[in-house]
Amino acid sequence: MHAAAAAAVTVDAVLRKRHVSAVIGWVGLAWLAPGIGSLLYLVFGINRIQRNSVALDLRAAWGNDKHPIPAEASSSAAQALLQADVGLAGLEQLCDRLTGKPLLAGNHIDALEDGDAAYPAMLAAISGAQRSITLATYIFDNDAAGQAFLLALRGARERGVEVRVLLDGLGLRYSRPDMLRALRRAGITAAAFSPTRNPLRTRYANLRNHRKIMVVDGALGFTGGMNIRVGHWLARRPANPVRCLHFGVRGPVVADLQRTFAVDWAYACGEHLLGEVWFPALDACGPVAARGVADGPDADIDNLPQVLLGALAVARTRVRIVTPYFLPDETLLAALKVTALRGVAVDIVLPERSNLRVMDWATRPQLTELLASGCRIHLSPPPFDHTKLLLVDEHWSLIGSTNWDARSLRLNFEYNLVCINEELAQTLNSLVDARVGSARRLGMAELRDLPVLARLRNGVARLMSPYL
Repeated sequence: MHAAAAAAVTVDAVLRKRHVSAVIGWVGLAWLAPGIGSLLYLVFGINRIQRNSVALDLRAAWGNDKHPIPAEASSSAAQALLQADVGLAGLEQLCDRLTGKPLLAGNHIDALEDGDAAYPAMLAAISGAQRSITLATYIFDNDAAGQAFLLALRGARERGVEVRVLLDGLGLRYSRPDMLRALRRAGITAAAFSPTRNPLRTRYANLRNHRKIMVVDGALGFTGGMNIRVGHWLARRPANPVRCLHFGVRGPVVADLQRTFAVDWAYACGEHLLGEVWFPALDACGPVAARGVADGPDADIDNLPQVLLGALAVARTRVRIVTPYFLPDETLLAALKVTALRGVAVDIVLPERSNLRVMDWATRPQLTELLASGCRIHLSPPPFDHTKLLLVDEHWSLIGSTNWDARSLRLNFEYNLVCINEELAQTLNSLVDARVGSARRLGMAELRDLPVLARLRNGVARLMSPYL
């Protein structure tokens, strides 16, 4: 039985997996851990989420085979920004071919630091909603922050606003009782993405919806890295404070946030969101050119890793990365090292200590290689920083929900915005400057002088990186 199960895993992994490291990891686990390895592959190793037909149905219903965005907004309005920079133009061509989405000019994007800025803005938007609200998040805790959002959403529903809330099935289990039941009791239409309580659905347990998207009246969007939990609301002095960065979005690209939510919603519960209530006409309202980049283990697989590789390839002066978890694969590691060796200043800001110790252990062996290549590693002090940013040179920014680890880059459904605008990049660089200023610089000697047992622990933890 063990040989038959392991052989089946081997055949399936060889035929289905795109990355050699994943094939080797799963095949080795199946053969070396009798029974358990094959069972783990059955539950966690197979991608069973296929939303392609849902997306095609919605595109047909929207009457556009790519996106429900006004034609005038999807013109080549951003060409002036790209003509002077061949590398940037090439990067945007890469993004266009990967995503099939236009680079949309005329957007306004506000950086919202921590829940102190993000939550009041989001709650005010909900309170001012007139027609519709869509909200997707990974974690929606049953705490002070969650209750504030619940009350605001219930008030909107009672005013006659159409409300749809999509919560990840695993993220729901971060608090008890979970908020899905509370939302439904309040009369709010809510659903779970790949619920985990149903034993028949446990085969989806490893594929999570990690996106954070809220759209009000189809015109005001919010996205970034922030969940809904009191830990982000620093002014309330939570027991476990967590820093993060979220963004308010206006302009034509908001339609892409809404479309991404609509596909996930249709997959989760079968309802198609159509019409002006969800997709009104959107006018240009700011200087930022932006493009949505959805990533996930289906038709969008590897979108974001290829965008990251493209951005590193065209960087000329500096690359700045802020991420809470840092376990890139060998390809991205090599690209970071080559970028630094080319003379580009590469700064990577990581938490001194994250909320997952095993992630910290697994990260350390990779940092030695990066330091040797000239990358600079900055370790930020508590509270834990959950921010996700990539800044390249003086104009290009990537904001959204993705971490630099295998789970975000290969297993989760994520959402990010590519933004081109010097003023926005300056604002985000100022935020990175503040983090670097309060962080301590990691040196090669510190890693080399670790005790043997600590280095052994870190090395063993790194072996689990495909599963973390």
